Amino acid sequence: MSLGLFGWLLAQVEVGFAGRAFAAYGGVYIAASLLWMWGAEGQRPDLWDVAGAGLCLIGAAVILVAPRAG
Repeated sequence: MSLGLFGWLLAQVEVGFAGRAFAAYGGVYIAASLLWMWGAEGQRPDLWDVAGAGLCLIGAAVILVAPRAG
């Protein structure tokens, strides 16, 4: 259901921005997967999991907010 919602929301985004929004979604997906692992499976993320997810979220932020020419 959430994947369907994501697809619908992505379809509402301006065409020139949709590719970047989809790429940034990857960072959010990784962080959410770790939260699922912790909440649903009871396996607490370690330092490397958190560092990797943080790096992905920083990368997603760069993709979304970096200044673009023209």
